[in-house]
Amino acid sequence: MFQCGFNFVVRVEHPAAGYQKIFETVEELNEPISAEITGVFPSWLRGSVLRMGPGLFEIGDKPFHHLFDGQALIHKFDLKGDQVTYFRKFIRTDAYVRAMTENRVVITEFGTAAYPDPCKNIFSRFFTYFRGIEVTDNCLVNVYPIGEDFYAVTETNFITKVDPDSLETLKKVDLCKYLSINGVTAHPHVDADGSLYNIGNCFGKNMSLAYNIVKIPPAQKDKSDPIEKSQVVVQLPSSERLKPSYIHSFGMTENYFVFVEQPVKINLLKFLSSWSVRGATYMDCFESNENMGTWFHLTTKDPAGYMTNHKFRTSAFNLFHHINAYEDQGFIVVDLCTWKGHDFVYNYLYLANLRQEWEEVKKAAMRAPQPEVRRYVLPLDIHREEQGRNLVSLSYTTATAVLHSDGSIWLEPEVLFSGPRQAFEFPQINYSKCCGKKYSFAYGLGLNHFIPDRIVKLNVQTKETWVWQEEDCYPSEPLFVPTPGATKEDEGVLLSVVVKPGAERPGFLLVLDAMMLTELARAEVNAVIPVTLHGTYKPPSP
Repeated sequence: MFQCGFNFVVRVEHPAAGYQKIFETVEELNEPISAEITGVFPSWLRGSVLRMGPGLFEIGDKPFHHLFDGQALIHKFDLKGDQVTYFRKFIRTDAYVRAMTENRVVITEFGTAAYPDPCKNIFSRFFTYFRGIEVTDNCLVNVYPIGEDFYAVTETNFITKVDPDSLETLKKVDLCKYLSINGVTAHPHVDADGSLYNIGNCFGKNMSLAYNIVKIPPAQKDKSDPIEKSQVVVQLPSSERLKPSYIHSFGMTENYFVFVEQPVKINLLKFLSSWSVRGATYMDCFESNENMGTWFHLTTKDPAGYMTNHKFRTSAFNLFHHINAYEDQGFIVVDLCTWKGHDFVYNYLYLANLRQEWEEVKKAAMRAPQPEVRRYVLPLDIHREEQGRNLVSLSYTTATAVLHSDGSIWLEPEVLFSGPRQAFEFPQINYSKCCGKKYSFAYGLGLNHFIPDRIVKLNVQTKETWVWQEEDCYPSEPLFVPTPGATKEDEGVLLSVVVKPGAERPGFLLVLDAMMLTELARAEVNAVIPVTLHGTYKPPSP
């Protein structure tokens, strides 16, 4: 189905509840399986599509409770001309190996507490809890390259090196050994020279709290591990001493970093004390600051420095994914996938909610924050005599920025896309061409009351949209791959792993023309594929 125009949203229903299949446990494969191809793959499209997501949703008779708890499963579609294969394996993290060995949840996950060892008495269990928090290494969120290696990641300090060909687990890496951070996002940025940037929070002396932007250099000529040469490049302050904001991504332009401090907070006192005694989860440590609103922070990039005089504020929203940010005529334009208000969206992503019948899924989504794609504009040149008036002079946006007497600048956004309970999420752009630069097109996964059921292309300048959708199909984040030698921004393909429960071959890799969002080909396999979160396209080795 193809639709065009800003108000593309229609009332798509899913009464058969086929989406429930993407939240069910699957087995890993012993060897790759061949796909049946329909349509024509572009002759230049070679390499691998790597995806991460949960694949094991219970241990024995003990279920995982949250979408981000299932054990990490890495997927790979290999593209070799007229041959496509599919393969998957569980990552051998400590969380997975120990759970499978002891047949229980051993390490607390995002929304599931570790189950006590039935072989220990109550006193030994009590003292085990007091030995400290065991942070999960369940790397189900993303997979990306660092130097010449690939790592599966979550949002803690642990990342896991994997072999992108065999999907074997190679080693666990603790970033705390190299960097002053307590965790980093699963969405780093990569500069033109191959340097990788990320952001995380850190606890300093006297329980001081800050956010550190870190840099991992590109692949080294001497073949040494670039992670060993990691460094903190700039530190940003926290608005609350013991309550860092939840961070899922950040923005990078050619000369600046953009950090959005949202009102969803991690209560460190709960994290450090009550969890170890009562067996709480990560989700139990989140709370919302109803009075804070949302703060935008800027730092320069080279040389790196926090811009203390730029105090940007706006109303409360949840933020997970930045789309893009760029500089234009003395302003920084920041495009975001937001959710209105301070109520934490992850409260609505428990598996019990997502597996309900369709009418119940819709009721739950109606209580959740409303999604909206927004554009904010941050002025770089600020003069005190300009109080009370809109500082934004860009002709192509209605976003505003008003200087207040206390030196803060109040931001109001331009809405680029909004549909009732229809989210544009998991955004992608032509990253190699447009990251940090003015651009036109974003590609996203359409969530219909939290259920992924469409792929959307959004023109961020005209607000025009294009949609790919097929009955009873549940796609994943679309990856943009540019055509070699392309001159146009949207000249390329989108790759998405799609599940069609009940079909003869229920899992397939979809290839769309990124210009028109029309189907070029699909590679179908006789395997149900559970929900995947993020991933990467790996070109063939030279």
